[in-house]
Amino acid sequence: MRLASWSAALVAALTMSACGGTSVQRMDAGEVKDVSGRWNDTDSRLVAEEMISDCLSRPWYGKAQSELGKNPTVIVGTVKNQSQEHIATDTFVEDLQRSLVNSGKVDFVASKGERGEVREERMDQDTNASDETRKAHGQETGADFMLSGAINQIVDSEGGKAVVFYQTNLKLLNMKTHQIAWNGQKKLKKFVTKARASW
Repeated sequence: MRLASWSAALVAALTMSACGGTSVQRMDAGEVKDVSGRWNDTDSRLVAEEMISDCLSRPWYGKAQSELGKNPTVIVGTVKNQSQEHIATDTFVEDLQRSLVNSGKVDFVASKGERGEVREERMDQDTNASDETRKAHGQETGADFMLSGAINQIVDSEGGKAVVFYQTNLKLLNMKTHQIAWNGQKKLKKFVTKARASW
């Protein structure tokens, strides 16, 4: 009887442990699920798409096309996180780049880090690649415009409730004149309630 009782207790303990363990449910990458109220992948994607759509619909674009005789060449610079929380700005920059490239309205050049890797490869080719396949230095396409900006945040909280406000500011600078060709802004506001005050 003791062995049977011990076995039953062990099974019960394991069952209870399993019930309190980690549970994972796969989701579609495009599904929206806001758990914490913080900046998330959906915010990043939607803000990037909306801001690039606005950017490319403004007067600077037609003017640049006319003056250059081609699609303008754009590079994405630094987007600063000036909020109180951790925001993966690299992901946001990638979302901006993808929206620009997929628009088909601009030519796009690699970021500073990506260019460095390509230049290292060209240097390696100087030594190891055949004359027919070697890529020459000094043939890069220069950007006509640089997009950069910042993500800001204001949190108004009391007890377990908070209004979290995000403001993303982006500017498109003319690389030759330093003139601001476009100045965009996107605002997000979330009302978040928590069981315990933890703001």
